[in-house]
Amino acid sequence: MDESNQSRLFEFILQGFSEQSPPQWVFFLLFFWLYLVAVIGNLLISMAILLDPHLHKPMYFFLAQLSLADGCFVSTTVPNLLVSIGTRDRSISYASCMTQLYFFLTFGDLDIFLLAVMAYDRYVAICYPLHYATVLSPTRCTLLVALCWVLTNSVALTHTLLMTQLSFCTTKTVSGFFCDLGPLMQVACSSTQANMWVLLTLGGAVILLPFILILISYGHIARAIFRTPSAQGRRKAFSTCGSHLTVVFLFFGTVIRAYLCPSNPGSTAPGDTAAIVMYTVITPTVNPFIYSLRNQDMQAALARLIRGNIQRRNAK
Repeated sequence: MDESNQSRLFEFILQGFSEQSPPQWVFFLLFFWLYLVAVIGNLLISMAILLDPHLHKPMYFFLAQLSLADGCFVSTTVPNLLVSIGTRDRSISYASCMTQLYFFLTFGDLDIFLLAVMAYDRYVAICYPLHYATVLSPTRCTLLVALCWVLTNSVALTHTLLMTQLSFCTTKTVSGFFCDLGPLMQVACSSTQANMWVLLTLGGAVILLPFILILISYGHIARAIFRTPSAQGRRKAFSTCGSHLTVVFLFFGTVIRAYLCPSNPGSTAPGDTAAIVMYTVITPTVNPFIYSLRNQDMQAALARLIRGNIQRRNAK
């Protein structure tokens, strides 16, 4: 049988977590509640921004896009993980694996680009406040988000199409709990040279270039803040950036740890697994709390949204 056709007939076995880990039901409950909190939290953020006219500003428009991306991002891996734990079946078909890979890369990269766009938003707001409404008009905001979608889909499609060119003949156990580029290349029986080159160049650029742009933006922001004569003005400027900076370092720190500085390039070490869980599950879960706890406008919008739903329910 042709190797490429053979690759498409079998199923991959996802290794999951270490056998020395806690019982599987503990993982099921943990990831179930994390997923529930992540989906509900990000959905509430998006709905509050959409329905509240007070939040129809560029900063919140980008936050709504990030919340939608986070909800989709966590949904690419956790539901399949819950099913595999519940049924004790770790197999995943070739087609499902490639589909999961594509959407995982799409929404993961979308998070990266949106965080860079949000840093640009803060840069314009603090360094050029008088031009803020002109520079980030509704049309330009929409174009920036559309550009993020085009870039992420192009990157994800490139990686996925290259992965479909590989043959998987013998070893079918994939390390980790979802289909990712590195673990899939490890079980390929054909040359992965092209895939590895694209991963290092394109994948590295997708992670590092936005991160560098974010650092440059915040360098200019810090300089502008320290030039502000008013202490109250400095505190207000820092407060608008604190939540975004927290998410940036939480997300990029774990992504860089997992992909650019792995413990062992040939396998997934416990430290790498922890970093992967952090950015695939924990970060999308805590983002709504980070952005709402220190933002009074966001808290007020969420309160109005929840109160309005309760009142409508009582009226019925």
